[in-house]
Amino acid sequence: MTTATTATTVTTTATAQREARPSAAAKPVRWAAAAVAAMSEEARLRLDYSARSLWSVDRMIEDLCRETAVHAAVEPVLRGLGAYAGEVIVRHAGGEWWASGGDHWVRTPDGRLWDPIDEARRCRTGEGSLRLLCRDASGG
Repeated sequence: MTTATTATTVTTTATAQREARPSAAAKPVRWAAAAVAAMSEEARLRLDYSARSLWSVDRMIEDLCRETAVHAAVEPVLRGLGAYAGEVIVRHAGGEWWASGGDHWVRTPDGRLWDPIDEARRCRTGEGSLRLLCRDASGG
């Protein structure tokens, strides 16, 4: 296979994957990727889109919120980590992103809607857990 053929195949595959994702996924996927990059760079935390990684995310949110009193400064981080948890659910439970009115949810194959971004916000007050949300959405 030539380099040109390989590049065309990779481009076609990437395009097909983007087209297969609902448009509602565009923002959360971008937010999740930004959170993965930021956590890797700033916190030296490697996020691999596994359900196990959500243990670390929950702890990171606890630590972040203990150190940061200003809600506005934390909001983009919580949104990104919530989107990351949503992507974990999408990848492991076969869910898909849904959006309406600027809000984003994950719908699992059983028809239930999950709000991982709001769950990340609830983690800030100690009332939520992205790990448990993923466990429940994935059916165990």
